[in-house]
Amino acid sequence: MKGNFEDTLKHQGQVYTYYPISEATQAFGIDLKSIPYTYKIIIENLIRTQGRSSDLNHSLEKIKTALENPQSGEEIEFVFTRILLQDFTGVPVVADLAAMKDGIEKLGGNSQQVDPLYPIDLVIDHSVQVHHWKNHHAYQDNVTVEINDNMERYKFLKWGQQAFKNMRVVPPGTGICHQVNLEYLGKVVWVNEPNKQIYFDSLVGTDSHTTMINALSILGWGVGGIEAESAMLGRPISFKLPTVVGMRLTGQLPDGITGTDLVLTITEKLRAHGCVGKFVEFSGPGLESIDLAERATIANMAPEYGATCAYFPIDNETLQYLQLTNRDQSDIELIKQYAIEQDVWHRPDQDHAHYHENIELDLCSIKACVAGPSRPQDRVSLDQLPHTMRTFTDSIFPDRKPQRYPVQNQDFSIGDGDVMIAAITSCTNTSNPEVLITAGLMAKKAITKGLSIKPWVKPSFAPGSQVVSSYFDKLDLTQYMEKLGFYLVGYGCTTCIGNSGPLDEDISRTIEDHELATCAVLSGNRNFEGRIHSHIRANWLASPPLVIAYALAGTVHIDIQSEPLAHDSKGQPVFLKDLWPSTEEIHACKAQITQAMFADKYSDVFSGDKPWQAIDAPSGQRYDWDPNSTYIRRPTFFDHITSTSEPISDIRQANILAILGDSITTDHISPAGSIPENSPAGHYLTQHGIPLADFNTYGARRGNHEVMVRGTFANIRVRNLMTPEKEGGYTIHQPSQIVTTIYEASQRYQQAGTDLVVFAGSEYGTGSSRDWAAKGTLMLGVKAVICESFERIHRTNLIGMGVLPCRLLAPTKTQDLKLTGDETVDIIGIETMDKVNAELQLSITRKDSSTDQYAIIVCIETHNEMLYYQNQGILTFMLRNMAHDQPHT
Repeated sequence: MKGNFEDTLKHQGQVYTYYPISEATQAFGIDLKSIPYTYKIIIENLIRTQGRSSDLNHSLEKIKTALENPQSGEEIEFVFTRILLQDFTGVPVVADLAAMKDGIEKLGGNSQQVDPLYPIDLVIDHSVQVHHWKNHHAYQDNVTVEINDNMERYKFLKWGQQAFKNMRVVPPGTGICHQVNLEYLGKVVWVNEPNKQIYFDSLVGTDSHTTMINALSILGWGVGGIEAESAMLGRPISFKLPTVVGMRLTGQLPDGITGTDLVLTITEKLRAHGCVGKFVEFSGPGLESIDLAERATIANMAPEYGATCAYFPIDNETLQYLQLTNRDQSDIELIKQYAIEQDVWHRPDQDHAHYHENIELDLCSIKACVAGPSRPQDRVSLDQLPHTMRTFTDSIFPDRKPQRYPVQNQDFSIGDGDVMIAAITSCTNTSNPEVLITAGLMAKKAITKGLSIKPWVKPSFAPGSQVVSSYFDKLDLTQYMEKLGFYLVGYGCTTCIGNSGPLDEDISRTIEDHELATCAVLSGNRNFEGRIHSHIRANWLASPPLVIAYALAGTVHIDIQSEPLAHDSKGQPVFLKDLWPSTEEIHACKAQITQAMFADKYSDVFSGDKPWQAIDAPSGQRYDWDPNSTYIRRPTFFDHITSTSEPISDIRQANILAILGDSITTDHISPAGSIPENSPAGHYLTQHGIPLADFNTYGARRGNHEVMVRGTFANIRVRNLMTPEKEGGYTIHQPSQIVTTIYEASQRYQQAGTDLVVFAGSEYGTGSSRDWAAKGTLMLGVKAVICESFERIHRTNLIGMGVLPCRLLAPTKTQDLKLTGDETVDIIGIETMDKVNAELQLSITRKDSSTDQYAIIVCIETHNEMLYYQNQGILTFMLRNMAHDQPHT
């Protein structure tokens, strides 16, 4: 051992133990001043968690190697301080843990071993839907519907809160998990009482946008629920030491340009650069002009540009935000002292970090924009939006001529490109007072001029924190938002997660009858196909003020920068510039946001309102599963668990379940929105006596594997190239040559004992961190997914469920395989696989009995991932370990 690496720090009469990074880096010849901030945090974590051991020596040598050569593939283990859950992912996590209590006793262990070792905060934010809008009662009515629809789920979560140690639940109606994390839960520096051990706050969350907390200088990112469960139970998360991309910011944003415009530009730029599996750090003189709320918008969208995290260092802006949000002043002073002591305090005139890759962005160059129609990285300047929408419509409906169709029982008509949904929603933007105030002031000016939104637009306002309502009320902006139609509908994700609720029935019927390509404009972070609403083809991400603008225009077929949005009460044209407030107006309003607002709204954050308090939940350490429940069912993943794992084997004579294209998202694989009546999941619910009105959503049904396996690959917009003429989750069952749903085909294959594989293009598994995209894949009988490239979280989720992720060896692309779907597939070399990223042989046998062979790479990147795969998944590995049985190695 090269040193003891432990010291004390005195602050206001208290003595704290900490682990100085400088001593460790000096002992191993690492230049502390030049390394990225995230590596400093990793080093501190290693020193603290690995102690005086040979493992620490080895880990620090890996750090040194990775700093010099990020392609070295060095693997380390990181112990996170805490875990963040939201309710869509939280329910299956609690269900898995409850089932593990049952499973460990089956193996002869003790159910009390299945208890989280680290703090868990579960924020209920994903379940509220926009069933009611455009009236004063919308918020309360939506809350009532939410509680009634999700009563069984909420009882289950309240049971989990008392059954598991270290678990707190933030009740519904409080806010969105990432905004609550930013405004209240995040600590920056953690003090472990009572021994006064001090270290950096860090977390993983079961939502990909956990990265939002990087804006507050807290290292954290999204993982699947199954990986989070292992972290809860004490297993470090292993990963390859990353390439760090430094994005240097210069200049400042021009007047009238928002943080949303900035983040959409960054998303386009970094996605094009290639950031999957990489860390991004922001630096440069432009950092001073970006306040913490704008940093949060940028960090929030890290998954959209593929980065593991998007880190902003601790500086004066960090401390000012902590003060505004009512953090303890003594803690704030301790954070600064500790940051300086550990050399992570950022000074704008001292950017010494050397990054593996460097990108520069001049903030002065940012233009107003949106992104879409179905990917966050597809930035579109406002003047090009009409052309982009026409091109998109033509790609779906060639040779269609523009036409409007009257809506029955209404005095208006609608056509392609019309805006059906205008939603100010999502933690991405509603955490930023500047863009919200701009929207509010625009609403005020619009009402003053006698404007109104178009009658076919469904408006909604769903901020991620109750604090937003506080400052809107104080600024007297609430009344103008309401007069324009943007009533409060809830404090939750709503439209951004697909909980946009129904459209007017007559409008829906007109869209269906004429197959219109209509639009949603939302201030969210995701716009994937089929996510926002089943009747919406094109989804445009935009800043809150632009949501107001397009609601007034009612269409995206105009250039809102040069054409009038509407006409005032005197018939005069009103342009965007006539409504946009000055920078001085915005900043004057922003200055009225006070610390007291945060103190008030977070004073009793875990208690909830009377309806939440009235929920009577079961108690006890073991959950009493109801076999007739359609919401919460005991997971079947542990039904056949044995004390030792089965040896892994090659895949032989597998059939192809699906051949998919590029950018297949986890929404394509496991949708979160409404459940169609004529889908396999819909048939299941109907057979169990559930009326269509009570179907709820796939997201709300994630505690029931019977619904979720039927919903896998059931997105209404997914297209299997085996059945190119059909949208939705269809395939060809090869033995019978019947075109059927993917679920029904999988059941036939499994009854025959036939293994299955899925092929796809590049960027497979982008989007949300939902583990059901991997769980459902496993339950369909899929043994391997072969594609050109994976997104990080879905790749690890597949391994965590025992599904083999494989990558074609460049330059071979999926289309080069010339698959039709009637081939059989062998993957050879799995049985003898003895290293990460091993090369295997893919053998494809054609219908004429000819065979083609290709080299493929197993996308298992760490030793721990290999253990998980060899044990049929991470949860079975954990159970065997906890039951004191030796895993297969």
